[in-house]
Amino acid sequence: MSLSLTSPVTGSAQTGFTSPTYTLVTDVAPDINAKQYIVSALGGTQTGATAHSVSLPFTISMFRPKVVRPYSANNDTTKFTVNNPINVWKVITRKGGIPYTGERPTVASLTSAFSIPAGVETNNIAEVRAMISAHIGALTQMSALLGDSVNNGTL
Repeated sequence: MSLSLTSPVTGSAQTGFTSPTYTLVTDVAPDINAKQYIVSALGGTQTGATAHSVSLPFTISMFRPKVVRPYSANNDTTKFTVNNPINVWKVITRKGGIPYTGERPTVASLTSAFSIPAGVETNNIAEVRAMISAHIGALTQMSALLGDSVNNGTL
């Protein structure tokens, strides 16, 4: 199965947004080991938010490691893994915005990086799945609170 998104994506709760959805269109990825989508349309009530444009980009990109490095058992009799490779997967969302009326647009980004020691994905995938599930669940649960925190500077 290939990592991909189905359009539209239902957004999570945010203060002032009602039933946010994001229509996706496949885009040219910035890297051979990536997939990218642009948000071509917004649904629900998202007053002040905009879909993708050249000056205000709205993209979601997924990256896999350039080379997925396998676990390589060492001959160390202590049974401790030494210098085990780490495979990093990333999801990056970028959104353009204008910091102040009359100023040039700038781009904000949000990155989730999944650093998985080689071998764990084969020998203990349930632990990786639990980590990903809890991470995304936590982000979903506190979505509106994160938006509020960014707005008011509190944690």
